[in-house]
Amino acid sequence: MKNLNRSLISLRARGATVRLTKNSGQKMQRLYVMKKLFILIWCFVYLTLAITGGCKKQDAAKPKIVLKLGHSLDITHPVHKAMAYMAEKVAEKSQGRMKVEVFPNEQLGNEKECIEALQLGYMAVTKTSTAVMEGFVPRMRIFGIPYLFRDSVHYWKVLKGPIGRQLLLAGQSKGLRGLCFYDAGSRSFYAKKEIKSPEDLKGLKIRVMNSVMSMKMVEAMGGSPTPIPWGELYTSLEQGVVDAAENNPPSFRTSRHYEVCHYYILDEHTRLPDILIISTKVWDNLSPEFQQILQESVDESVEYQLKIWAEAEESDIKIVQEAGVQISYPDKKPFQASVRSIWQEFEGTEIGELIKQIQEVK
Repeated sequence: MKNLNRSLISLRARGATVRLTKNSGQKMQRLYVMKKLFILIWCFVYLTLAITGGCKKQDAAKPKIVLKLGHSLDITHPVHKAMAYMAEKVAEKSQGRMKVEVFPNEQLGNEKECIEALQLGYMAVTKTSTAVMEGFVPRMRIFGIPYLFRDSVHYWKVLKGPIGRQLLLAGQSKGLRGLCFYDAGSRSFYAKKEIKSPEDLKGLKIRVMNSVMSMKMVEAMGGSPTPIPWGELYTSLEQGVVDAAENNPPSFRTSRHYEVCHYYILDEHTRLPDILIISTKVWDNLSPEFQQILQESVDESVEYQLKIWAEAEESDIKIVQEAGVQISYPDKKPFQASVRSIWQEFEGTEIGELIKQIQEVK
């Protein structure tokens, strides 16, 4: 009987031990699950905070305003370098809140296409010749008047004075606001044969920009004007589609047209500035602070460009000479006489009045 009681007590003890062990295991398991869940929740919260914080840092570093600037020039051209300089100044002055992205070599289209993109608001800024702007802002034809400016000093007095400021804003109603003029020097003829006077232009197919004034000038001198996009000109000269063209020394050199045309006559018939323009839709949406930053940066780039342009003109003439190009300096009087009819054509018109105002600038 005692043995039986001992056995029962022993069995109850083992059962209690089993229940105790089972209960303890369940508690341990629950603690383990809770601990694991806590760790997972903590990791989730940590990662969320880290990602959110990272996004905030990225957002803070990301520019609020990005302006795309397309143009047709090579990256070695002094006007491109001026625009790159302007973009650096914008980033610096805005502390990274505003960025100008520059796309050279017609990556975003030719000059006419870029201007149209500005009008539609698809692009922010472009650089174009004032000759191409004639089709959008008729007053820009003034720059196509041959031998209008006495010299570079007279030229810049006009561009930096009231007349220049009025011309920059002349296209606002067309969705185009001028920010500045860049120096594009004086334009002269280059060809596959020597040119000494307007007589030598007769019968020649001469590439001109898509400009009424450029075509009038070449016709007055006796040539046959042929509008061709800048990007197609090298091949057109090489294949004989045109016999000659006209441009400034840096463009003649950077385009490598001197490889095809071995005669460059510095008759300096026109001074067509490049113009930097912004879509008025984009400009009007900029805050006064960003407008000021952009305009200040542009103005500083003009002074920078004037310096490097003068250096480039001198250097590029030497480079093409060393490459075998014959440089000549003709008597300009026969060329001036051949285009007097263009001056007379505008007497009594708005362009004629502008001619008088420019001539009066001392």
